[in-house]
Amino acid sequence: MSVQQILPFLSTVVMAAFVVAVFRRYAERRGTHLLLWGIGLTMFGLGSFAEAYLAVGWNPWIFRAWYLFGAALNAAWLGQGTVYLLVRRREIAHGLLAVLILGSLFAGYLMLTTPLDSSAYTPARPISEQYREIMPPRAPVRLTTPFFNIYGLITLVGGALYSAYLLWRRQMFPQRVIGNILIAAGALSVAAASTLTRLGAGQYLYLGELLAATLMFAGFLLATQRPAVSTAPQGAGR
Repeated sequence: MSVQQILPFLSTVVMAAFVVAVFRRYAERRGTHLLLWGIGLTMFGLGSFAEAYLAVGWNPWIFRAWYLFGAALNAAWLGQGTVYLLVRRREIAHGLLAVLILGSLFAGYLMLTTPLDSSAYTPARPISEQYREIMPPRAPVRLTTPFFNIYGLITLVGGALYSAYLLWRRQMFPQRVIGNILIAAGALSVAAASTLTRLGAGQYLYLGELLAATLMFAGFLLATQRPAVSTAPQGAGR
């Protein structure tokens, strides 16, 4: 088994531990932002699992899950969690969530109705390098992915950096500052790898995903460390 085939398995393991940690914190503290982060991370993990599966064999439903959850939706749902954490006006957050749900359902419908050419598949190449040959070149679902990814990038990276700035300015909880920076770095790494994939350099996607999963998980653990004092401003550690 090649390195390109091993990396998705490693990402899946890291994301499974990450998902458990987030949902455990949600069970303890509640909070819509934690629930949405958990959903987004589950999508990320499903995408990694699908990559691992497709490294050894073909299944059209696994491929659809890979593209929908791994390529299209997960970043937007993670970003929506950050919106709920930072936006105080709940009507704005609720409205954006409603749009995201409708958009996700529409993308799911488009993915389910996209014809696939299974004859173009080969386990010898990462799925990120051959998905263009399996899907029609002008498949409508492919037109939706930039909207989800841009929204996720802006809200997740912007929110993490804004939280880090607030904590740094108040000179409180340095571990949370570092944690938020790591979360932003992880999101940027997978965004860069995804951009390279769309430009035809899909060989970097799996490494970018593993790096993203590791950095964001480490950032989450740092940001949620119990502080030495009880008063905490808003940030990723809430």
